[in-house]
Amino acid sequence: MFNPKPSSQQCLLDLVTQFKAQHLTSLFEHDPTRFETFSVRHQDLFLDYSKQRVNKEIINHLVQWAKQQQLGHWIQRLFSTEAINYTEQRAAMHWALRLPVQDDQHPELACAVHAQLERMYALVDKIHAGQYRGSTGEVIQDVVNIGVGGSDLGPLMASHALSDFKIKTAKPLQVHFVSTMDGSQLSDILHQLRPETTLFIVSSKSFGTIDTLSNAQTARLWLEKALGTQDKVVKSHFVGVSTKPEKMSAWGIAKDKQFLLWDWVGGRYSLWSCIGLPIALNIGVAGFRQFLAGAYAIDQHFQQTAFDQNIPVLMGLLGAWNTNFLDMQTHAVLPYDGRLKYFASYLQQLEMESNGKSTQRNGQPVTTQTCPILWGEVGPNAQHAFYQLLHQGTHAVSCDFIAPVKRYNADQFTYANNAQALTEQHHLALSNCLAQARLLAFGNQALDTSELEHLPKYQQYEGNQASSMLLVDELNPYSLGMLIACYEHKVFVQSVLWNINPFDQWGVEKGKQIANQLLPILNGETVDCSSLDSSTQGLLQILLGKSNG
Repeated sequence: MFNPKPSSQQCLLDLVTQFKAQHLTSLFEHDPTRFETFSVRHQDLFLDYSKQRVNKEIINHLVQWAKQQQLGHWIQRLFSTEAINYTEQRAAMHWALRLPVQDDQHPELACAVHAQLERMYALVDKIHAGQYRGSTGEVIQDVVNIGVGGSDLGPLMASHALSDFKIKTAKPLQVHFVSTMDGSQLSDILHQLRPETTLFIVSSKSFGTIDTLSNAQTARLWLEKALGTQDKVVKSHFVGVSTKPEKMSAWGIAKDKQFLLWDWVGGRYSLWSCIGLPIALNIGVAGFRQFLAGAYAIDQHFQQTAFDQNIPVLMGLLGAWNTNFLDMQTHAVLPYDGRLKYFASYLQQLEMESNGKSTQRNGQPVTTQTCPILWGEVGPNAQHAFYQLLHQGTHAVSCDFIAPVKRYNADQFTYANNAQALTEQHHLALSNCLAQARLLAFGNQALDTSELEHLPKYQQYEGNQASSMLLVDELNPYSLGMLIACYEHKVFVQSVLWNINPFDQWGVEKGKQIANQLLPILNGETVDCSSLDSSTQGLLQILLGKSNG
């Protein structure tokens, strides 16, 4: 529970003592305008947070808490070149990746970003026109993105989410994704491809991530076995995205196939850069520009809008209220659109890698709970899996429901004659989305009175589970850019409230270092493991075939 201070936090603690006994049903009964009061729209996005367990007084104190934590000042620092990622002495300028070409405040920065983007756009157009050829002269028809973490999750999520906007190319183009270091994904994909018509993207900020380089080396051997070991094989079939051009060159990637990142871009924030090449290959240059424009619109909204009408700020405040005051330590993301299949996985990295911290900026231990455990699934599937726990389990879980208002526009689809049937299916998904949020909030009160009279206890529902509803007018490149940027800024808001640095990930880095210490033992390059704990020593013996356990 939150450590009290004589401030807005203490006021919130006093309020939560009174408020825990109140049910969402009574909040709606006593305020007929609750939906209008606790909802906000910005362009294509609409946030309804009326089913969160808050009232006006709580929102006011949450806003005051943000002000006491100098959120406005921190937002200014974020949108600057200051090294606010103080543990790595770097700025956090992912917002710069979506600056317009002509930006008055940061003209040099915008110029550098667009120089790389324009190079990427030229490659995309060349591939789409069927003019990019492999070493044998055949047209590239398959592109494999090799990355891990932000170099995989972001491009994979966005490509799948925007699958309806996949553009037609001179020859059919398929984009594939490989991330697992055990080679299983890569092996399955390579069996389906022809070396002559395959291009690989090696995406690694450091160009030293062992997962990515291991897969890239396997892909290289596969190509060389089929096409030979000449320099032109690697130079024709590999593209690199990294902050390390010298490492890309040493690996064999041609300079004109190298796209640059900057140290001030965190991996989980990098899909707006040339790491987004797979997205651009799927939706085209115009679509990618719209994707960036949507994120930029939220950047402006985040900087310019009052906190009580600011969607990312409200999302952050509500999440902190649930975590720190209502003691909800888990949060579910439930999109009612199959195209957002990978959205929860993407947000797991974005939120938990950013705010899964226990040390404040001043070096002292945190005095609050920080990032909740985040999980989720496409809603229609999740209903038949874990919603039982949400409705009748013992855990308090907050939820984000996400849904598009419109789908299956007859003008957009080649199967327009099926548009009516598909629209009805979309309405089926929407009705389930609204029903689940309603039952979670109101429990038995959502049931018919006559039905409730005879229901046994095991068929009754407590309700009072907090949720927000995020609607997008239509899921397209622009609105997806807006949606992702909202969650990025929500993470930053919460980091300010909790006084932590959301831009480093030392836990991730240390795990990689320890793995590198163990790899030589498994490869037989060293046998000395005396400094390791007995469990790890025993497991190594089994893995090396020296013990049967």
